[in-house]
Amino acid sequence: MEVSFWMDRWEKREIGFHLDEANPILVKHFNQLSLEKGSRVFVPLCGKTNDIGWLLSQGYRVVGAELSEQAIGELFAEIGEKPEISECGKVNRYSAKNIDIFVGNFFDLTGEILGPVDAIYDRAALVALPKEMRERYTRRLIQITGKVPQLLLCFEYDQQLMEGPPFSIVSEEVHAHYRDSYRLVLLERIDLPGGLKGKHPAIESVWLLA
Repeated sequence: MEVSFWMDRWEKREIGFHLDEANPILVKHFNQLSLEKGSRVFVPLCGKTNDIGWLLSQGYRVVGAELSEQAIGELFAEIGEKPEISECGKVNRYSAKNIDIFVGNFFDLTGEILGPVDAIYDRAALVALPKEMRERYTRRLIQITGKVPQLLLCFEYDQQLMEGPPFSIVSEEVHAHYRDSYRLVLLERIDLPGGLKGKHPAIESVWLLA
């Protein structure tokens, strides 16, 4: 999947994946990560999700990675912050109080640039990537974060009914990516209200990787 795909979706405002409020699953299950206030939470491929505002309001620090500069400009406008912008290798860092967002290609992000994190919240990263990229993504994520605990959200549906993203990721694939690095706990499997994109029956699964 090319960079231009996601840039085009933002330019055309094809962002049906964006929620107008914090994800109820995050609110319900985030305490499973057992973090202290002030912990730094990494949100890969974050877009302008309102989950970031919720994390900040709960007293956590947030670091994100996102391809679209437009999305991050809107994110900072919506949380009422004017970011300082600096170059960090091949990515740009947008920073304000308790928040750092790295804008550019996720695979250009290193552990040194990212800095220490205490947990990962993967709300829409793994499911956004086609199968041929997901193994590369998970290897890189583990490498740059040092295997910190993770809250992972996935969808399961008949992939023949619809092309992703979001892509269908079954439990066997989650285990294949992460079983060598984590203890995996399936916290919940719920029917997605209205189906995926309002069309196709789907299940949302919530994983704790610890």
